[in-house]
Amino acid sequence: MEGRTLYDWIGVITKQQHRWEKVARICSWFPKSMMLLLCKCLGTVWFLASRRGLGARIQKNLTELLSERSEKKLRGYRLSYFHNLVITLYELWIETYRLKETAAWRFQVEGEEHLEEALLLGHGAIVYAPHVGNFFYYYWYLCQRYSCLTIVTSGSEELQPMYYRFRDLGCYGLDYDATPPLELVRKLRNHLAANGVVFILGDFYRPTFPLSRFFGKTTRTPEGAASLGIDYQVPIIPFHGYRKKGFTHMLSFEQPLHLYASFQRTQRAEATKVLNRYMESVIREYPEHWFYWFNAEERWEDESNKASKEDHHSKVKRTKKIETQKEFSA
Repeated sequence: MEGRTLYDWIGVITKQQHRWEKVARICSWFPKSMMLLLCKCLGTVWFLASRRGLGARIQKNLTELLSERSEKKLRGYRLSYFHNLVITLYELWIETYRLKETAAWRFQVEGEEHLEEALLLGHGAIVYAPHVGNFFYYYWYLCQRYSCLTIVTSGSEELQPMYYRFRDLGCYGLDYDATPPLELVRKLRNHLAANGVVFILGDFYRPTFPLSRFFGKTTRTPEGAASLGIDYQVPIIPFHGYRKKGFTHMLSFEQPLHLYASFQRTQRAEATKVLNRYMESVIREYPEHWFYWFNAEERWEDESNKASKEDHHSKVKRTKKIETQKEFSA
């Protein structure tokens, strides 16, 4: 039990996909308050069962990144993290069968006029967010109201059934791992040129991404949003959602960032740091809702060994950068 990763735990659930529709019908007979209590009880059990493995890693990452918070608060975040995980999994596997008919009470929205006004420019818009809250639901919300596209990854076999579930609901995504870089950029560019919306979760991590800063640490983050924003004058709408109470979510759209007005093409890295600071501020405000506490330690560069790591990744980075720059300049 202690050796399981979060993806292992999720895999236990996703492997039972064929049973969930029947379970969803049964759960619909019970009041929401009862199902919420059940989810929290299961989250507490998960918290206790994994406190020396997964739970210990989460606590360590919380302590490292939020060192100014009291130990009591950090323990509370960890317990709430497990509660939110279970509630989110319940929403994804049970509540999606009745998502459309419950959307009216499920989502509270503020600032959406910022997105609508940005689209009036005719260059499309990027909705930029960290993995906070039930980001699957937030993408679904956008897809109901706009021509929307996102970027997903097939890197985790356990998460694939979730992507397929939302694809069946009309929420399509470009697979970062399976789509060639030139084709990925071309499709995003064409979608934005048609005044579409691109939903980008900017705290996605790959060891081949460009170096950047996040939580005061050296890490690697994608520069795609900054590149699209600067090169094609696309407004970027900072966005976050979180669980406000029970199964109700607050969705918050902020004023657009026009990075092309402040940065040149050669300053994509600096523009990305601006976006990273926004994501960090959201995570600090809603720490129990950030998905990646379970493996945050994997994204930090070892400063003492950074030179050797850069040598290891330099060839891959140079190739991807050249291909992407060719496409952007086409």
